[in-house]
Amino acid sequence: MAFAVSQFASHGYHPTSVTDIVDGVGVGKGVFYWYFESKEELLRQILAEAQRDLRRVQRQAIADEPDPLRRIEAGITVSVGWLSHNRDRFAVMELARTDEHFAPLIRRGEEQAVADAVPHVRAGMDAGLIRRGDPLVVTHAILGVTNHLARVLLLDQDRPAVEVAEASLTFCLEGILAPGVARRPPMSHLAQ
Repeated sequence: MAFAVSQFASHGYHPTSVTDIVDGVGVGKGVFYWYFESKEELLRQILAEAQRDLRRVQRQAIADEPDPLRRIEAGITVSVGWLSHNRDRFAVMELARTDEHFAPLIRRGEEQAVADAVPHVRAGMDAGLIRRGDPLVVTHAILGVTNHLARVLLLDQDRPAVEVAEASLTFCLEGILAPGVARRPPMSHLAQ
């Protein structure tokens, strides 16, 4: 599976054949088909395992933390660290996101990530640490910012994980307004 991940990340899913995988590992196709019905099943297992592993790391990082804001910070930090340490799996997950056969699996993983994070956002709101709003929207925004910055800064620009985590935390916790700047009312053409 690790060799297949590296091949999919380097060459793409569709251009990588079962022959490429078994030749690279030094086994016959019979061994491959003993474990997997198809290349599609192999990728599905890779994606499911990656999502489970990421959730496991996130849960471990926040398990003993009573402060909901610190749980969110830890979740972002370890997520970016996992994505950095597992760049090939991250790249494969991003490829899968754009493929009609695998995108639903990625979406289910994202839905689970939201379901896991919403209670922490809600607890932060209840504690007065996060401004009131729709916890679901806030959670989607946190995950969206973190994932987008990880994709652009880790995968495309190869920046250090600590820099990417800090950028995500800064944006999610402080937004874009400079200190002391009040939010302005929406422009009239947008309010309609």
